[in-house]
Amino acid sequence: MALALMNEVSPGCRRGREFPAPDDLPKAMTRAIASVNPKWGGPPNDAAAARLAAWAVRLHQAVRAVDVGDVDTACVEVNQVMREAGALPTLARHDNEPWHLHFHAVDAPWDESWAASMATSLAIVLGNTTIERLGICNATACDRAYLDVSRNGTRRFCSTACQNRVKAAAFRARQSG
Repeated sequence: MALALMNEVSPGCRRGREFPAPDDLPKAMTRAIASVNPKWGGPPNDAAAARLAAWAVRLHQAVRAVDVGDVDTACVEVNQVMREAGALPTLARHDNEPWHLHFHAVDAPWDESWAASMATSLAIVLGNTTIERLGICNATACDRAYLDVSRNGTRRFCSTACQNRVKAAAFRARQSG
């Protein structure tokens, strides 16, 4: 979820095209969150969306640091975001659900709760061997983050679209020259 939201709201490049920050951050966040958690409620307000977007951009920069081998910078940034968002493991029970783990205070504001959860999930990846499976898309003009969950751990692209675009370009280059 953290990577999906970071990719949705962080400006950069996607599939060979420039991708500015969305004009309507609350709508973009609602779309990204609902795609992963359909039970999630309504959209955030503009101020909360802007605060979460700023945290998402910082977390995306941490993934970029990992991708170029600067794990120390990534860990320092993720630790800072966790501190600012008040990340704190808490068992909670609400909405007729059983006890479950949150990484924020139960009464935390919307943006802090999401930022704390995103930073904590990224910290879990940074703190174990799955860090090798975290990366930035290798396609030209794409900087979307991904976590390789394939069996063999050889993923290099954020999506099949980017992979196909790179393979088609390589094929055309071989044919022409």
